[in-house]
Amino acid sequence: MRSFIVVLLVVVLDQATKIWIVQHFDLYETREIVPGFFNLTYLTNNGAAFSMLAGQPALWRQLFFICATIIAMVIIVIAHRSYSRESNWYSVALSLIAGGAIGNLIDRVRLSYVIDFLDVYVGTSHWPAFNIADSAITVGVILFIVTNVILERAKKHTK
Repeated sequence: MRSFIVVLLVVVLDQATKIWIVQHFDLYETREIVPGFFNLTYLTNNGAAFSMLAGQPALWRQLFFICATIIAMVIIVIAHRSYSRESNWYSVALSLIAGGAIGNLIDRVRLSYVIDFLDVYVGTSHWPAFNIADSAITVGVILFIVTNVILERAKKHTK
């Protein structure tokens, strides 16, 4: 049940922030939040991370992303059944990843692109824009890796 709540929170927060951006920004509009470091910028991305596949035909892209997300969700459910017995942190990590995947899938199915708006930069060097779903996926992957490293070290020390 906790996992479902985490997934739901990520999806709702992701979709709510994207709706807010669309309602309060024009496409490509930027508002400086932390000078020299962080902007809100309304962008769309019809590719994958860092705009990969952006030049491919729309139908092929949509089919690819939907299938990739379905496969990822099946893997996450299987991993959740196995790993969550070892630590609640695995459950949180996998739930964050699932919520992020679902948030971006909703955009792809509804709009055929993903709304990005978080713009982190130093000087003129910008990280590719991202959104709450992308952030949840990234935090989930990092949490999964860190949990794995900590648990593996603990197992070695108890032997």
